[in-house]
Amino acid sequence: MENHEHPNRADPWAEARKLIDAPAGSINIAYEAVDRHVAAGHGDTIAIRWLGKEDERREFSYGDLAQQTARFASLLAAQGLKPGDSVFTLMGRVPELYFSALGTLKAGLVFTPLFSAFGPEPIRTRMEIGAANVLVTTPQLYARKVAPWRHELTTLKHVFVTGDEAPEGCIALGPALRAAQPQFETVKTGPDDPALIHFTSGTTGRPKGAVHVHGAVLYHAFSGRLALDLTPGTVYWCTADPGWVTGTSYGIIAPLVNRTTMIVDEAEFDLERWYRTIEREKVEVWYSAPTAIRMMMRSGEAAAKPFDFGSLRFLASVGEPLNPEAVVWSEKAFGQPFHDNWWQTETGGIMIANRPGMTVKPGSMGKPLPGIEAGIVGREGDKVTPLPDGEVGELALRPGWPSMMRAYLHEQARYDKCFVGGWYLSGDLAMRDADGYFWFVGRADDLIKTSGHLVGPFEVESALIEHPAVAEAGVIGIPDETAGEIVKAYVTLNPGYEPGEALERDLRGHARKRLGAAVAPREVVFRHTLPKTRSGKIMRRLLKARELGLPEGDISTLETDET
Repeated sequence: MENHEHPNRADPWAEARKLIDAPAGSINIAYEAVDRHVAAGHGDTIAIRWLGKEDERREFSYGDLAQQTARFASLLAAQGLKPGDSVFTLMGRVPELYFSALGTLKAGLVFTPLFSAFGPEPIRTRMEIGAANVLVTTPQLYARKVAPWRHELTTLKHVFVTGDEAPEGCIALGPALRAAQPQFETVKTGPDDPALIHFTSGTTGRPKGAVHVHGAVLYHAFSGRLALDLTPGTVYWCTADPGWVTGTSYGIIAPLVNRTTMIVDEAEFDLERWYRTIEREKVEVWYSAPTAIRMMMRSGEAAAKPFDFGSLRFLASVGEPLNPEAVVWSEKAFGQPFHDNWWQTETGGIMIANRPGMTVKPGSMGKPLPGIEAGIVGREGDKVTPLPDGEVGELALRPGWPSMMRAYLHEQARYDKCFVGGWYLSGDLAMRDADGYFWFVGRADDLIKTSGHLVGPFEVESALIEHPAVAEAGVIGIPDETAGEIVKAYVTLNPGYEPGEALERDLRGHARKRLGAAVAPREVVFRHTLPKTRSGKIMRRLLKARELGLPEGDISTLETDET
């Protein structure tokens, strides 16, 4: 695996190294997240406050976590697993998921989380690509999604299922953990040893397995502290599922390395439950997604009024760009704005953010974190040219930050294409203003070219969401003989509004006033739902593929479909 380090850069991470306790030449994520805190006398501090679907409540101290992860690591070793072997998890946000993730890393094995709502084929595909040696899951998920093809995956040696009883050919995790040794010497992994594989869907072809290393923990600690204000003792709630990179990087690693108390809610989104959780658990830092924020907006400020949000000191958002309207709304509902930030599965951590204390420009992703060199570039073949402020181009980063992916699993050529002319090219189009703030425009393949104008779908979607009738919007370009492309919008409506010709005309008029006739959508289509990934991103490419009868590509992460 190649680092693609940018030459002639001084090490910008000297200050960041003070946040971890890595011996020379050795670094292990699980040690940094758990063991070192126990060794320093913080074993009684609560690491995870777990809230079950049925209102069960359990607390795990850092000492508890050290013991449970040691038992899981001991269990892996007793089954003959060795450093470098591959452990997959397929389960909801239950305590065993966190024990498995950190125990895997403690044992020097490679951890890959799968989202529990995946169907059998996406699960099988990812486990085949990752040559899974171990699967940790629930009896129900195993029976429905894995058992029919399990024996066709020749690399799979062991399946652990939660609880005290196991289907034939599986191992019950409950008694196995209780019988395992509660002490385990953490494997001395190196900074470039593989630790995590996160799969991300491509527009075509099979999903890509982005490989991350143990040395990434340096950046998890650093970015968690700077971008999310995670400090020892902070009560922190990341609503993302660990089946996605956010739920692992900032739902497990960064908060634990910074010795916070994590809130983990097993249940899915429920507005009243979320508001009640913030109030009851006195959440101080809240990291969520634009989809959830827009769902809160649909319920209005009145739904938030009965609750006390006085404990909150910092709100952040990730997953897709946060519309300006959502930032303004959150100030009214919570007394402070959500702070947007930008990163990708491939970057492994937050690259650009509205950090605590920064002036928030609604709609902007913020500024690069210290040590991150970001630019807006134009690309022609192998030539990359930096663009001046105010021009739209591809968002690019200078390689070499600690959490940068080190490979696409088994796809070196695909990986190398991401690095051109001394830059990592993100595939996202953006603009930097004169104050150094970055503004998302759209994915490079989402850009709409109409009558000589380049239109970013996010700008149009944000304008539509400002209309009181619109809950969500997805915008694409449709081929047109005269204009090249015309803008077409798909919207879902807030409660109390009904689709119809009059509302469609009103929305187009609203957009023309905000954006001008050249940029505004020529057509608005009403939908009950929009196609979204399970991490909340609107799948514009799927809207376009279905509109034009094109191949849909990889839709294994599709959660909701338009109707």
